[in-house]
Formats: sequence, C-alpha cells, structure tokens
Amino acid sequence: MKQFSKEFIFGTATSSYQIEGAAAEGGRTPSIWDTFSKTPGKISDGSTGDIACDHYHRTEEDIELIKSLGVDSYRFSIAWSRIFPTEGTYNPEGMAFYKKLAIQLREEGIEPCVTIYHWDMPQWADEKGGWVNRESVNWFMEFAKKCFEELDEYVSKWITHNEPWCAALLGYHTGEHAPGHTNLEEAVKTSHHLLLSHGLAVQYYKGEFGGTGEIGITLNLSPVYAASDSVNDRLAANNHDGYLNRWFLDPIFKAQYPTDMLNLYSKYVHSFDFIQEGDLEIISQPMDFFGINFYSRALIEFSAASDLLYKQAYSDYAKTGMGWDISPREFKDLIYRLREEYTSLPIYITENGAAFDDVLEDDGQVHDKARVDYLEKHLLSVAELNEENMNIAGYYVWSLLDNFEWAFGYDKRFGIVYVDFDNQKRYVKDSAKRFKEIVQERSL
Repeated sequence: MKQFSKEFIFGTATSSYQIEGAAAEGGRTPSIWDTFSKTPGKISDGSTGDIACDHYHRTEEDIELIKSLGVDSYRFSIAWSRIFPTEGTYNPEGMAFYKKLAIQLREEGIEPCVTIYHWDMPQWADEKGGWVNRESVNWFMEFAKKCFEELDEYVSKWITHNEPWCAALLGYHTGEHAPGHTNLEEAVKTSHHLLLSHGLAVQYYKGEFGGTGEIGITLNLSPVYAASDSVNDRLAANNHDGYLNRWFLDPIFKAQYPTDMLNLYSKYVHSFDFIQEGDLEIISQPMDFFGINFYSRALIEFSAASDLLYKQAYSDYAKTGMGWDISPREFKDLIYRLREEYTSLPIYITENGAAFDDVLEDDGQVHDKARVDYLEKHLLSVAELNEENMNIAGYYVWSLLDNFEWAFGYDKRFGIVYVDFDNQKRYVKDSAKRFKEIVQERSL
C-alpha cells in the first residue's frame, strides 16, 4: 500500500480550445486552431472545435463532475482570443466567463490552476507573424497581465505556457499543429519567443505585480533511449533528446541553449541574432514550481534521411490508443535525471493519461480497464518517487473529458469522462471511479 500525503494535490485538466466550443460567442474571435481545423486535410476526422464539449454552456455540469471526483485542483486554460479579440482591445465579457468559473471552483473547495497559453494564439496575431515575430512577446504580456489583474485573487497556480515544444515544433516545423508551417528556422525562433514571454511573465508576476499565487511552466518531456549501443543510435538519441527536452530545459534552468543543438540547427537557422543580450537571463527567472506532462518514453534509432538524423524505433512495449509506449518505469528515470541535472523545485505532473478505444455500453457504463491500469501504474511510480524524496507535489489526470484531440479530432478519447458528441451527454468511466477512490483514500 502506497500513501499520498495530505498536502499532495490531486487534480484533473483540460484546455480551452479542446472543450469550450462557443467559437463565435461572448466576443471571441478565431484562433489559429479555428483556422487550421477548417483547412481541409489537417484534422483526421475533418472536425473542428466549434462545439467541442460545449463546456462554455455546460460549465455548471462540468464543475459538478470535477467536484464528484473529490480532487483538490482543476487545471484549465484561457482562450486568448476571448480576452483580446483584436490587437489591443480587451473584452471584459470573455474574462467574465473565466472569473465565474474560478469563483465557482473556489466555492467548491477546488483550487484553480490556470494555463495562460495552451496553443490557441489569436488569428490576428498569426497574421502579424505569429510567434516568429518578436512582437508576439509583447502581445502575450498584455494578455498575461490582464489575466493576473482579473484572476489572481482566485488562482493558486499559474502556468505560463503548456508544452512550448508542441507550439513551436509541431506548429512550425512538422506542420502537424496550427499554424501548420514546416520551417525549422521559424520553429527555433518561435521556441525562443515562447520561452522569453514565459520569463517576462514570471518576472512581472513575482516582481512588479506582486502576485499572491505560484507560477511556473509546463514542458512535455520524455526520457530518450537509443535502440542499440551503436554510435549511430546513441547520436540519434542524443539529437532527439536535444530537440525534445534539452532545448527547453537548458535555457529555463541553466540560462543557455545546448551547444550541440545550436550546431545542428545552424544548417537551417541563418542567424541566431534573434537571441538578444539579456534574453537568457529573463528566460531563466526563478519559478515556484515546474510542471511536467508525461505520456511515454522515446526509443530512437539513426536515420540518415532525417534532418536531425533520427527516427522512432520499433518497440515491443504495450501501447496506448495513440501508439505510445506505456512506460511508467521510464517516467521514474526522467524524474531522477531532472533532479540530478536541472532542478530541486516542486514538480507537478500537470498531465498524465492515455487514449484508448472506449466503448459506451447500453447501460451507460464505460469499462476502460486499460486506462485504469495506466493511471494506477503511473500513480504508483509517483508514490515511489516521493518515498525517495523526489518532491512530486501533485498529479493531474489528462483529461477530465473526451475532447477535441487536436489533429486527431474526436477520434482519440483521453477523458476519464466519456462524452457523446452527438448529444453532449457525459458518462463517468471506470477510470474516473477508480481515480476518485485513490483521491479519497490517498493511497494505492
């Protein structure tokens, strides 16, 4: 039997574009994801987030679901284009939605944990160059400051950015995410501007603004393993680790970019003069906590055909519905490395979960045994890490609801609550019932 302390925070998480819907209501204007999802061929099932889970109109029902789980905290994000529908124009109606949500959560004894940016840049900003344009840092700061001013009294934890790797590399390098560009130089510039805006937001919140909560960032991280001991495979694994992990960890915690990656990128990046004097000092501002989204390990082999000389290798591990290795043991390796090489800050697992092919039974039950098993194994790893004083301060299940799963549309279900997208009915899955038990008993 593994125990979780009374101070340990159990939560669940969502993001604005994935659940809210109401795409043209309350003063909201399009984001890059509205535009991307309406571009033929970009979303596997041809869907959009126009309605999603209709959370905008079903907030009360969804708060009841959160409350029924007995969790300590709920993590949600703010749709930038609800708050600034056009450049420099603040929309109080958009903010009122989040203020009401935060107040209602507080009244139920649930701590709001707010992600300021979860990938849905306003379309107006994209049309001015998006994150490739250094001006994006100023646009983000205007947005962040308004969020702090209006919501800080209700919010206990702020996350500046969710997974800047996805926003930068999937958005601007591979083109799998909005805005769908395929230019590594743009992706590298974007990653820098995202990190710079993070640092400035932390600096402002903890300094001039004098915020009362805590602030940090969330990175998606995977421990990387070479498929063999060959020099080529080890080189490939090192490159993938640099691309996915170190390119973000090093500037945040060491005020530098990894030299090997600067060398590798220099073939594609004409000049690094967008990294200006003082930027890395800003990026490495001291935070209050560090958020990690963990889903899987990475097994890598050499590929001469790839820009960065690697590709995913075959693995015989059991897989989730996304084809990702189920790897709770390797999750522990990741934490050991972070503790050894990077930070002693409290770590929150701000997302962990899995997609599987869930079946809604005639009696309204969803017996998602594979997800129950996945969550139990990862929570067991968290408990074991804390027995070794690794200071994992909390764990948020991704996701509260089945939702718009980005480029996969509604084909992939990550929720612990099943959503019938034809009628928006919610059904509590077995995984939610099991999670509720673990939260109540604080043991596994």
